[in-house]
Amino acid sequence: MANELVIEVKALRKSYGSMAAVDGVDLEMARGEILALLGPNGAGKTTTVEILEGYRKRDSGRARVLGEDPQHAGADWRARRGIVLQSSDDVADLTVAECVRHFSLFYPKPADPDEVIDRVGLSAKRKAPIRSLSGGQRRRLDVALGIVGNPELVFLDEPTTGFDPEARRAFWELVKDLAKEGASVLLTTHYLEEAEALADRVAVIQAGKVVASGPPSELGGRRHAPAKVTWLGTNGPETVETLEPTALVCSLYETFHGEVPGLTVTRPSLEDIYLKMIGTMEKE
Repeated sequence: MANELVIEVKALRKSYGSMAAVDGVDLEMARGEILALLGPNGAGKTTTVEILEGYRKRDSGRARVLGEDPQHAGADWRARRGIVLQSSDDVADLTVAECVRHFSLFYPKPADPDEVIDRVGLSAKRKAPIRSLSGGQRRRLDVALGIVGNPELVFLDEPTTGFDPEARRAFWELVKDLAKEGASVLLTTHYLEEAEALADRVAVIQAGKVVASGPPSELGGRRHAPAKVTWLGTNGPETVETLEPTALVCSLYETFHGEVPGLTVTRPSLEDIYLKMIGTMEKE
């Protein structure tokens, strides 16, 4: 089961007139994996995800999600996946509890609505009408509606937009719990720290193609990228980029006969690698 593919995409294409939004995407996702899709606006992320969700038809290529073609799958298949959209309509006069309970009735084996409300941090708003929620609280309700069906595969499209830092990190724990419980999670996000905190693997989409894929720690050769060593020298701060930071630090230790003042050793962050990758591709 660990090696079972819940998403299998080959040569996926979708155009709008003369514009190719998705231009040959190849993508795989294993059961239980958290996969983050990264890419600039207009790169093809949303169109790709909408095809996988079954909301949009592809022009060509192969797509299998939970063992079926999403373009032709029926209600039973739809009940197995949960979706948290960037935005969605609601029934403003319902309370949070009424709304979550109502949506739970659409699924054959839903989670307990009250437990879902607690998990997304809306316990205090259980009896509040939806129209009274703040933007961040409304986003939490979107998440609740996306997971109340106990889905095998969860699509999260920019799920923490509008969240404050504390709420964002609480949501990260929820996503990790979903994965521990056996759900697979496909995440699109513009927060690079979110992808790094959550994803087992990231895939970068640029100009309608997947141009890089791998664990966050290894994307774009990150693991082997030069480290930046900074310390306070006799004439002020000094910085050296090196592939052998340990040797440099040992040399500095000998030079200073002990602790090196202001010493820091850093490797490129996921954001550094991503921005460099996207910038390079845009120039080509």
